[in-house]
Amino acid sequence: MTGSITESMGTAYTGDGIIHKYDHLIRQAAVTVFIKTPPAFALSGLLNELAALHASRGSDIERFRSPLHLEKTDGIYVKDAGILYISASAPVSLEPADLGGRHRVVSFYDVYDEDKLRAVNPSIVQHTEEAEAVLGKALQSLSEAKAIHDEWEAVNIARMDWAEHTAITAKLAADLFGTLRLNKEAVVTHRIIGSLSASGAHDFIPSITKTAKRRILIKSLPGTGKSTMMKALAAEAEKRGIDTEYGWCGLDAGSIDVIQFPELSVCLIDATEPHVYDIEREGDEILNLAGLCAKDELAERKIDAIRLRYKAAIGEAAEAMHRYAGLTGRIDAAMDSALDQQAFSEKSKTLLTLLPV
Repeated sequence: MTGSITESMGTAYTGDGIIHKYDHLIRQAAVTVFIKTPPAFALSGLLNELAALHASRGSDIERFRSPLHLEKTDGIYVKDAGILYISASAPVSLEPADLGGRHRVVSFYDVYDEDKLRAVNPSIVQHTEEAEAVLGKALQSLSEAKAIHDEWEAVNIARMDWAEHTAITAKLAADLFGTLRLNKEAVVTHRIIGSLSASGAHDFIPSITKTAKRRILIKSLPGTGKSTMMKALAAEAEKRGIDTEYGWCGLDAGSIDVIQFPELSVCLIDATEPHVYDIEREGDEILNLAGLCAKDELAERKIDAIRLRYKAAIGEAAEAMHRYAGLTGRIDAAMDSALDQQAFSEKSKTLLTLLPV
């Protein structure tokens, strides 16, 4: 039987900078292969080949995509074997800490033709300088957008019925967990569900939640406790020994957009902007918290003004991300053009045969 492939985001460009959750996965993996390489598309194809190979042997795979180029793979995790293959260079530099043990390194820095590199060097240097400036603008705009969104949340926090929110959370915990307590320590995992990409906000919620038989879609307003509720339920699940997967937000690095309990085949989803989802399959249900927010005309007028500022800041960030993706794409293409194809093929064989499949 062919294994499944689940997609999520490897990194995210957020109001708090560039984030990832690879550190958690590296700690959990039985083996991590750190792949060192310059910016290039070539490694993505090789990682996809590895994913297909393991999946053809029946292994379930997690594939981590690049927010800049959604078709580009930055890493794969072979779940049953606990093997992580990860691009460990920019934009996220990762270093092995257990060489000779659980960590291996494969470098692709030596598979380039020096003459070709010299030919493309001027354009790469120029695009790199431009890209760094544009990235700075994108991250600044995202930081501004997050600060504005925090204002939006503050207006709603002040008019929320938090006592009722607490009661609903407790009732949902009783519904989900009952008296269940497992005689083991919970396995806790962390994934990024989406990010601002070259084409706007993008998420992998359908892929991440595809195996859940029950999906609770939370509808509400910013600041009305969606993430707070999910964190509380996750903490309760962990205390009971129930495996818990956190799906982190692609704008606010401290916020949760998805929580999953795989052993229960249940997940909760923040189903509001920028990732709006409605009932679309059996087992889906809506949990609407918007009614806990008191009607307040003054608050609504404040929010109208805040919404316009937020939209402008996100628009600036999206425009900068689009330009940044274009520049990094040119850098990747230039590096690919300088490959020594024979050397790349030989190094690829090293990676493909490094560990048993």
